[in-house]
Amino acid sequence: MIIRPHLHWFRMLLAWRGSVLPQLLPRLFLIFCISIVAVAAHDHLLPISVNLNTTAPFSLIGIALAVFLGFRNNASYDRWWEARKLWGQLLNESRSLTRQALTLPARSLPEEDVGEFLAALGALPHALRHQLRKSDPREDLAARLPAALFERVIAARYKPATLMLYLGEWVQRHARAGSIDPMAVIAFDRNLNGLSDVIGGCERIVSTPLPFAYSVMIHRTVYFFCASLPFGLVDSIGILTPVFAVFVAYTFMAHEAIASQIEEPFGTDDNDLAVNMMSAMIEDAMRDLRGEPALARPSPQAEDYLFD
Repeated sequence: MIIRPHLHWFRMLLAWRGSVLPQLLPRLFLIFCISIVAVAAHDHLLPISVNLNTTAPFSLIGIALAVFLGFRNNASYDRWWEARKLWGQLLNESRSLTRQALTLPARSLPEEDVGEFLAALGALPHALRHQLRKSDPREDLAARLPAALFERVIAARYKPATLMLYLGEWVQRHARAGSIDPMAVIAFDRNLNGLSDVIGGCERIVSTPLPFAYSVMIHRTVYFFCASLPFGLVDSIGILTPVFAVFVAYTFMAHEAIASQIEEPFGTDDNDLAVNMMSAMIEDAMRDLRGEPALARPSPQAEDYLFD
């Protein structure tokens, strides 16, 4: 994800990284070529004028297309914003569980025992990130988990859920030993259920994309409209047809491209969520509660977030 400070209005006009313009350039060039053909056909090639300058068809299609694109952008943004709220909840639940592990036990627990609980909790955002992106979590988990727990988690199909199970077993073990009283167990369980809601919510977003037929319909309509628009403009604006046709095409195609990117918020596109950074932030927040030094900030990566 591109994360940058607010840009001056002129620099915003020239912004390149984080915009969808680079991926649209070949398509816009195609529209430019079609516009050149429309101008040449109108002025030189065809003895009969190609008169598509009736405004009603283009106005009706354009208005309907704008409505559909707006609806799709809203649906995609809802998925993106829900994903962001879920990761915000993951931060809150992790902080609460860290505080509870440090303060709720009736008698002081060995430092290494609490450390195992917090290590599993700190590894959970990384395990969830890799599950959502279908990437290999071995390097991140091996650096954070004890060897026995690492082998158990790696062998599981749903690694975040396995870490959740371990956290519950830790609470149960100390409750039976009398280190955690029943009221504290309820508090732990409430936050563990919150973590389960986060994992389930993220899995729901990943496994339920927007209906494919709906996306195809909008995609086809956008490209048909943009390809036919030069023939409707050429009678009225002549040689300027390529300029206006490309600008209108950029508007419609960019809306579709942005909606396509944020529809899958856990991916690696420029406008997806910066889950690498958020995973590190959650772990760093837990270390801060323990009085430990901050983690080194992750180096900027093109697949996650960039700074200008």
